[in-house]
Amino acid sequence: MKVSYNWLKEYLDCDLTPAQVAEVMTNIGIEVAGVEEEEEVPGGLAGVVVAQVLECEPHPDSDHLHVTKVDDGTGEPLTVVCGAPNVAAGQKVLFARIGAVLPGDFKIKKSKIRGVESFGMICAEDELGIGTSHDGIMVLPADAVVGTPAKEYLHLKTMAVIEYELTANRVDAASHIGVARDIYAWMALNRKRGGINYPDVSAFKAGEGQGIPVEVLDSEGAPRYTGLTIRGIKVGPSPEWLQQKLLSIGLHPINNVVDISNFVLFELGQPLHTFDASKIKGGKVIVRRAAEGEPIRTLDGVDRKLSANDMVIANAEGPMCIAGVFGGEESGVSESTTDLFIESAYFDPASIRRTSKSQGLQTDASFRYERGCDPDVVIYALKRAALLVLELAGGHVEGGIQEVYPKKIEHKVIDIDYDRIDAFVGQKIGREAIETILGALRYEFLKKDEHGATVEAPSYMIDVYRPADVIEEILRIYGYDNIALPHHMKMSVNATPKPDPEATRNQISNFLAANGFTETMNNSLTREDYYRDLTAFPAERCVHIVNPLSSDLAVMRQTLIMNGLEVVAYNVNRQIYRVKTFEYGSVYQRLPEKSSETLEGYEEHPCFAMFMSGTPEKNWDAAARKGDFYQLKGYLELLMKRYGIDLYQLPSAPAPEDVFSEGLKYCLPGSSRQLAVIGVVKPALAKRFGIKQEVVACEINWNELFTLIKRGKITFSELPQFPQVRRDLALLLDEKVSYGELRASAFRNAKHLLRQVGLFDVYRGDKIPFGKKQYAMSFVLRDNERTLTDEDVERIMNRILDSFKKDFGAELR
Repeated sequence: MKVSYNWLKEYLDCDLTPAQVAEVMTNIGIEVAGVEEEEEVPGGLAGVVVAQVLECEPHPDSDHLHVTKVDDGTGEPLTVVCGAPNVAAGQKVLFARIGAVLPGDFKIKKSKIRGVESFGMICAEDELGIGTSHDGIMVLPADAVVGTPAKEYLHLKTMAVIEYELTANRVDAASHIGVARDIYAWMALNRKRGGINYPDVSAFKAGEGQGIPVEVLDSEGAPRYTGLTIRGIKVGPSPEWLQQKLLSIGLHPINNVVDISNFVLFELGQPLHTFDASKIKGGKVIVRRAAEGEPIRTLDGVDRKLSANDMVIANAEGPMCIAGVFGGEESGVSESTTDLFIESAYFDPASIRRTSKSQGLQTDASFRYERGCDPDVVIYALKRAALLVLELAGGHVEGGIQEVYPKKIEHKVIDIDYDRIDAFVGQKIGREAIETILGALRYEFLKKDEHGATVEAPSYMIDVYRPADVIEEILRIYGYDNIALPHHMKMSVNATPKPDPEATRNQISNFLAANGFTETMNNSLTREDYYRDLTAFPAERCVHIVNPLSSDLAVMRQTLIMNGLEVVAYNVNRQIYRVKTFEYGSVYQRLPEKSSETLEGYEEHPCFAMFMSGTPEKNWDAAARKGDFYQLKGYLELLMKRYGIDLYQLPSAPAPEDVFSEGLKYCLPGSSRQLAVIGVVKPALAKRFGIKQEVVACEINWNELFTLIKRGKITFSELPQFPQVRRDLALLLDEKVSYGELRASAFRNAKHLLRQVGLFDVYRGDKIPFGKKQYAMSFVLRDNERTLTDEDVERIMNRILDSFKKDFGAELR
């Protein structure tokens, strides 16, 4: 959003500089992004002053040059060689001192002309960039004061544009009058000289005849609608002053009629729309809802289909524009337009917002309408525009203002208590300051006494409903920086749960990031097609969006795995084949056993997900390793171990076959509730995302993980003083025997001395019978009380081996 400093000054009498205006705006809650200053003449004619020619003699070596003595107000006359034919002694002129830079980047330097040194230049109009004449130097009136800067003497303006940001509730400041009103309130509070000037529309008068009538068929979508007919206009270029105002805030002038509607929009904040009256078929303007699928071609040349929720301004044959959003191509003003219908209305913000989003159109008008315009400025803005049209395009008003306003929008009436305001703010502001601020903001005092007042909020205050809202407005103008910090601050301290879930989540994220994973954040809305033919995440359990923006955002995600596959596909399509990511976010499901009509019929819980795909870059000292299932399972095992959870002690089952080609599902001990699932994504599923390389994924239910973490007890012991002993076994086993079963059996038989079990080789092939496999396993033993002897180690290893033979039919190789 932009506001022109010079334009603003037309409504605000003040001596604040652009930088000071920007500072005040920030202090009163309008966040300024920056100030761009531009002189009316490039450089502002710095170094150019009013001077007097004291002497003027012909140049001794030229028939057209003159040698002059010039007084520029510094005290000592300067010798200046001048070639102008009209230069003469006694003249007041504009003189450029040495160092001055004139338009065209022409720098004045000390020079020698035909043997005579010259210390500056007496200037003509075109040399200063303020005219086109080069017939001679510019001669000033005799009362011009020597030494006066040229910028001051010529009244050159500094063109400054202030760029600022608005929160959704501050649409009242989306205009020059809106900003001026807030600054005026600050000036009134701080007793700064100045005032605010609102444009005068008292000259408006209704004309003869009836004008084009208006019919509103949906007053909920258009609570207030007004229009005015002006005939006999001439469309043409706007005058320079209007073009300059629009250009200063980044708008391109079009013609006088369109420029007037834009001017009023950025002056008052009220959107207007102008129609060619000759194109209003049937001679009536109809405000209604569109028919489902009704077509319209908008000003950008796009054919659009409307929905039954969209408001349109129509004639007897069809829609002329999308109300409050965008104009239609056929009804717009052109160079041949002679009759005009001007619309000024208040539309329902929610209706405009829905239409703007569904049609993908964001305009200056919809920006204001969907946030809530001032319903009381509608007529005022229409009169302002009509007077400008009559001034700049000619014509005459036909009839009066056509208005449909069935139910007046009442102003909010609020009781305020002065003591409560002081208590809320934390210091005494004072009754006088409160009343000054509210009065300047155009609040009306209905009743006042020594304890408080009853005020009527102005119609432009769209978010003021209760006393706290009024206090916020008072405090905004009073200035948060003016509230002193108390010597003592009171606060309540809440006990932090142990373990802290937020801290734990951050620890897990940091752990994954430290291991090379990149965090991603994806939309919770996704495509329903992703869940087609999946039994693990059935489509009928998707949570549907009532009014989705598109089919790609039609349902809430049931799992993070689909989002992760989207990320892998996005990177692979950009030739980034090595992907290693994680995400934390919520998933959603409809519960089959409960009604979906209430919130109780849905389930939401957060999850962590990890994804690996592709081969890392080759390194000179290490072979490239593909991101496979076992590598990701190692990260999962390390993560669980960090919180004292032994992955091998958890119940496990095969992962869902319609999502994973191979993998495991882990559950809570003694329960069927899923803790985590890990595996290789089924190639057919990956192919639906356009992924040809292998993807391994893991999804962890955060609620279940945190349940296990809370059960854990942290203990510590001193570092071991005695050495550990390692023994290896090569075992021939049936294919159905798992490493987890062997590991659990080993710890059962040597739980006090066995510290670690590892699997460092798996072999199938030559000399291994069909249906068999060979495991090479390591066992680390240690006694914390003494050094183990060979006999101790042999006894323990024999016990472990005997259990393997008995329980699993193992053979020692």
